[in-house]
Amino acid sequence: MSNKLDLTGRVAAVTGGAQGIGRAVTERFLASGAKVAIWDMDKKLADATAAKLGAEVLAVQCDVTNPASVNAARDATMAKFGKIDILINNAGVAGPTAKLWDVKLEDLQMTMRVNLEGPFNCCKAVIPGMIKQNYGRIVNVASIAGKEGNPNASAYSASKAAIIGMTKSLGKELASYDISVNAVTPAAAKTAIFDQITQEHIDFMLSKIPRARFVTVEEVAALIGFAASADCSFTTGQVLDISGGRATY
Repeated sequence: MSNKLDLTGRVAAVTGGAQGIGRAVTERFLASGAKVAIWDMDKKLADATAAKLGAEVLAVQCDVTNPASVNAARDATMAKFGKIDILINNAGVAGPTAKLWDVKLEDLQMTMRVNLEGPFNCCKAVIPGMIKQNYGRIVNVASIAGKEGNPNASAYSASKAAIIGMTKSLGKELASYDISVNAVTPAAAKTAIFDQITQEHIDFMLSKIPRARFVTVEEVAALIGFAASADCSFTTGQVLDISGGRATY
């Protein structure tokens, strides 16, 4: 892996870190010298990923929608590594792919619980420790859909727009500390989330990308790597686009 940033001595918590973008982030952080706690609903997959990646990885079962589960994951990470310097809010769901008037309220609520309340819960859990040590990097994985809105994905688009808004607010709230809060807005990547959506919706997303391909998880991880590093010291509350030219703002 080229162009690694120095994360030696840092401890990161990565939600949804057992696969997809989360795993690519975990691998990049490890290669850059960090220790990583994978917070994932799928404990079996998280354990398998940790076993493959080595001793500097802790696998913790975590339901990001449950504050008690998040607090337990934080405590397990602190017990193992002593601190949390970096939080990557990556866990998410695609939600329903249907016209808004055909979406069930409970499906909207589920999407918001995972994609918005999850990062909210995780931020609440780790920020006091970051303030105490006067250092932290928080990166929220949003989406191009949160900027532009995808048809037949109103719940997902709304949840990612909400994350962008939360990122901007939290960045300002923590600006007096050496804690940065930023979001990344990738175009679609080929991950397990594709299993939750229709081929028609996948084709639509590809058609909107001027690069004419999906972003790779490694490309997203590279951008997250910068936002999670000490070099990202004066950029906060920002939305870092990685949409292959779909959005230029």
